[in-house]
Amino acid sequence: MRSRLLGWLIGPILLVNLAGASLVYMLAWVPAQLAFDQSLVDATGALAARLRSDAGAAAFTLAPEAEQMLRAGDADAVYFTVRSGTGRLLAGDPDFPSLARASQGAFDSSMRGEPVRVYLRLADNGAAPARIGVAKTLRKRTQTRAAIVRALLLLETLFVSALVGLIWYAVGNGLLPLARMRTRLDGRAQGDLSPIDTVGVPLEVAPVAAAFNALLLQLQNGAKAQQDFLADMAHQLRTPLAGIQLQLEWLGARHAADPDTQRSIDLMLLSNERMIRHSNQLLALARAEPSRAVKARSDVLDLAVLVHEAVQVFVDAAARKRIDIGFELVPATVLGDAGQLRDLIDNLVDNAVRYTPRGGSVTVRVVSGQRGAVLVVEDSGPGIAPEHRALVFERFARLDEKAAPGSGLGLAIVRDIVAAHRAEIRVGGQAGQGARMTVLFPPV
Repeated sequence: MRSRLLGWLIGPILLVNLAGASLVYMLAWVPAQLAFDQSLVDATGALAARLRSDAGAAAFTLAPEAEQMLRAGDADAVYFTVRSGTGRLLAGDPDFPSLARASQGAFDSSMRGEPVRVYLRLADNGAAPARIGVAKTLRKRTQTRAAIVRALLLLETLFVSALVGLIWYAVGNGLLPLARMRTRLDGRAQGDLSPIDTVGVPLEVAPVAAAFNALLLQLQNGAKAQQDFLADMAHQLRTPLAGIQLQLEWLGARHAADPDTQRSIDLMLLSNERMIRHSNQLLALARAEPSRAVKARSDVLDLAVLVHEAVQVFVDAAARKRIDIGFELVPATVLGDAGQLRDLIDNLVDNAVRYTPRGGSVTVRVVSGQRGAVLVVEDSGPGIAPEHRALVFERFARLDEKAAPGSGLGLAIVRDIVAAHRAEIRVGGQAGQGARMTVLFPPV
């Protein structure tokens, strides 16, 4: 838009300015040329006054001093000739350009290899007609024309620069409301669908802002419907899945003596646990959506207490894989939503336990410092290669499906919760030697 406006304004103004400069040049140069020609007219008039008739023939006399004054010039050379009606030279330069013109007036010619301006006067002193010509080189005319062009170029450059600067400023100032709106939109947090502030918005921009707000409202409604669907579906699935879990455990105890039945029940229990986990992740995903962050509670919480409450469910899973799971918990205050933070801890610890091979180790630490609380989850699993560390936070991203089954939502949920709490997550460790997830919370 800026380029189009500048093109529409600067282009025509430059053309108009060029036409104006041409007109000014003509207004300055034409009178100057007429003034130069007038000096030739005056010179021929002075020479015509010295014509006389001698026995019916034209005669001419000119004192040397008068001729010297006529030929004197600070820059140009002056030539003249006086000829009778029959063409006989009465005075002046014999090599003067031909005066065989029918009428008197000024014309361009050349003399002695240099362009000159000539004026012819037809004099008739009774019975003695004569032709008088005065020629002057164009040096001073050229100098005068160059001076006019230089002055015009300087003035036009200054004038055009001032006009372009004024247009640039006016267009930029006129588009400033759009620039402010763009800056506000660019500065929004991810998932912020709140309406655009229309206070102080010009009338021309107001329809654009209203259209944006209508679109944002539609997006809000769609996102809310999607989140509500995820939350409702996950919540509705949890109850029947928990019932199936109890029934399968009862059947397992009932048929413990039958190896084939026990194996089938164990497979069904494993599948049911995966379904429960996926349902819990869908519920956590609905809670962790960035667009719901504005609704999250901000309570003062002890991160160590949250970790202690959350990890108890993973102790049994770690024991089944003979994983040494340890905790180093120091009281550390954070500001946030307890439910979302529990989801964050669950996903980090669950990822560590699932990806750590049998006989490995998992360590969960909470550290309190001047820069805020720090949560660290380390494992002795395969680790994450540096080139894949950004990819693991994308939804449904799976680096190794064989290492541990899952949906690829765990770390995406962690990323959204971290963003909602204005925290920062860093991936460390070395590939093949384990991973280290570090969450840095801002100080309270």
